[in-house]
Amino acid sequence: MSLILFNTLDLSLLITIYQCILFALFLIILKKGKRQSNVLLALFLLSYAAIPLDTLINFGEAFRQFAIDFSPNIFYIFGIAYWVEAVLLLLFVRSLIYKNFSLKRSDIALFIPFFLYTLYEINTWYMLDAQTKWLYLDGYQLANEPAYTRFINLFREIFRTACGVMCLLELHRYQKQIKNEFADIEAIDLTWLKILVIGFLVIRVQAIIITLGFMTSIDLHININYELIGLVSNFMVMFLISFLMFYSLGFSNVFKGIENKEKTPEKDPIDLTQVALIEAYMLQSKPYLNHLLNLENLSTQLQMPTRNLSQIINRHFKQNFFEFINRYRIEESKRLLQLEENRKVTMLDIMDKAGFNSKATFNTFFKKSVGLTPTQYRKEQLN
Repeated sequence: MSLILFNTLDLSLLITIYQCILFALFLIILKKGKRQSNVLLALFLLSYAAIPLDTLINFGEAFRQFAIDFSPNIFYIFGIAYWVEAVLLLLFVRSLIYKNFSLKRSDIALFIPFFLYTLYEINTWYMLDAQTKWLYLDGYQLANEPAYTRFINLFREIFRTACGVMCLLELHRYQKQIKNEFADIEAIDLTWLKILVIGFLVIRVQAIIITLGFMTSIDLHININYELIGLVSNFMVMFLISFLMFYSLGFSNVFKGIENKEKTPEKDPIDLTQVALIEAYMLQSKPYLNHLLNLENLSTQLQMPTRNLSQIINRHFKQNFFEFINRYRIEESKRLLQLEENRKVTMLDIMDKAGFNSKATFNTFFKKSVGLTPTQYRKEQLN
């Protein structure tokens, strides 16, 4: 006799669990990419696998009874993952964008809700005897849950959403800071990570709506179809995990980490001797011709602290590093375009000789600085 244990919606949860566990194991044994980021992503996936498993155990139409017969102790244990998965995603994002990333004492505060909820479950469920647990589960009705549990769930979803917002703020900071340390940013594609972060943020907002809908239905007797929103969320998670599997490994390595510096007042006067040193070095040695030049290796060449160099560029030259280096490259490209011998040289070759690694950056910067396209400028100069 065959037993149908899962329906179609349960299968979507099972697929999500399978994807998360399989991808997590792959990341743990993988040597490609940043090891720290891979481990954090694997932990995030394992924690997320626990969430649909918790849903199956507590609300699966056929699986719930199977779980009761197996052991009442497996109820609620996977629910603690709700309190940690959003934190792990935030730490994963930070590990990608900061090259000096490490866990700090302040990060421990993000795990406080996880520890408190774990203690709460131990006290309210796991301290009970087996017979009491079976009797409770046998006559369980979601609507009969104490009102305070609904507020706990609401706080949980707000906390997860807040972590998602923090992820977006970190990405915004990265996009703003990257131009202060790198002259070539075209290879840095944030699209996949933005989709991932925004996707999970949307799911968490949906979770808030579901919780509020349930509270409204139970406490105010206003019927809202929160179950439909929950079903849509289940399928969204399945597709997001699939997206993550296909794109994260291929694009995580393009991240050029920035320093995670604490903001301090910039009151120290600029050393004009250092300014003169920078200007002379840029004109004589032309380090900007190196396509891979960044703030760190330029400071090494100048034998100057990276922080001092960054402050001089930002405060004295009133530019970020991206603008500072590419201004020199524009002047070099103008010089090359004025030479008769370069009349028939392709723009790609001119761009390459001037140190540009991106045609889009070259054309955009040139037009912004000169007011003409490179082709128009060469034609005007040579005619």
